[in-house]
Amino acid sequence: MKRPLDKKRGLKVGVTIFLREGYQSVWENGIFQNCYFLLMLLNKSPVVEKAFLVNGGPGNPAEAGDFLTMSPAPIINYDTAMEELDVIIELSAQLNDEWAIKFRNKGGRVVGMYVANDYVIDIERMIFDLAPGHLMSRTPYDVVWTLPAFEKTCAPYYKSAMRAPVEVMQHLWSPVVVERSLAALDPPRQFGYQPGRKRWRVAILEPNICMVKTAQLPMLVCEVAHRSDPDFIERMLVHNAMALKEHRQFVAFAKDLDLVRHGIALFQPRIPVYDIMTEWADAIVSHHWENGQNYVYYEALYGGYPLIHNSKLIDGCGYYYPDFNCEEGGLALRQAFLSHDRNLDNYRRDARALLEKLNPESERNIAAYSASLQRLFD
Repeated sequence: MKRPLDKKRGLKVGVTIFLREGYQSVWENGIFQNCYFLLMLLNKSPVVEKAFLVNGGPGNPAEAGDFLTMSPAPIINYDTAMEELDVIIELSAQLNDEWAIKFRNKGGRVVGMYVANDYVIDIERMIFDLAPGHLMSRTPYDVVWTLPAFEKTCAPYYKSAMRAPVEVMQHLWSPVVVERSLAALDPPRQFGYQPGRKRWRVAILEPNICMVKTAQLPMLVCEVAHRSDPDFIERMLVHNAMALKEHRQFVAFAKDLDLVRHGIALFQPRIPVYDIMTEWADAIVSHHWENGQNYVYYEALYGGYPLIHNSKLIDGCGYYYPDFNCEEGGLALRQAFLSHDRNLDNYRRDARALLEKLNPESERNIAAYSASLQRLFD
């Protein structure tokens, strides 16, 4: 039976993190940054007494490296979490069903925070016999949190599959991770668009691990722009592409592009965005399929870098093209090249307005998340 909230103190809230063995970087995947920004907010919440990370992986926190060094909260294990917490938020590490049932039976509340297009991911796992994910867990969620980007495809899916109410929460982002990473560089680098280049180096940063964010369409956007003007793209850098290079069909697709035949394309491993944009690139070309809120968008806009994208969820910032329209994308890239330098002040102003809405420490976001936590005990 659920116990009532102790009105004399705030909540103790844990956020799950999957620590694998060995060193880990906050830039390895977006989920670590999700944890970071959520903890920033929880530390400011008037209903939270203390926030924690809860290690749900096999790794030793002492060996994890920079993520825990930068973490806004201490890390505990599941045994301590069982005794100490009022609320656990499943985010990076999936909860063990039996643990979650016991935690809830003793009066704890369980929140599932889903920040990827799990409907598509789960379908891919079922069709292609991939490793299972969150699908049909027995975890007794009190509520599932998701993002506006997934309200259409995932909110009904979560509600039905997990038998829990779904709340759509504000996406959170802060430049603090970028700034702390830059501050650690020696020698220092400047993260910000530098106007005046005669030719652009264009980066494609899609993760290429699920069909909602892949490099193929951005490559075609660059190809269309290159065919219109073969002189303005100095280099197309396709990151997170080492596995793609082993696929025969992808190689055939790439070799058919003028950018590849002309020696302008490079296929690179995963590298932090601050490394890419301070050393090798001037603009980012992106594409999503029902995944329109991404940290790379915010990082590009924060640095004033031209972002060519198809997201309707970033308040008109960047250079938009609709849906899967490569031709319109090529025009957007050309337009960005022709106008970005002279429009840079307005571009940065619009970006600041968007990014402030994402601030984990803004009163509006703290109030919204705090209210949802409070409702768990009403």
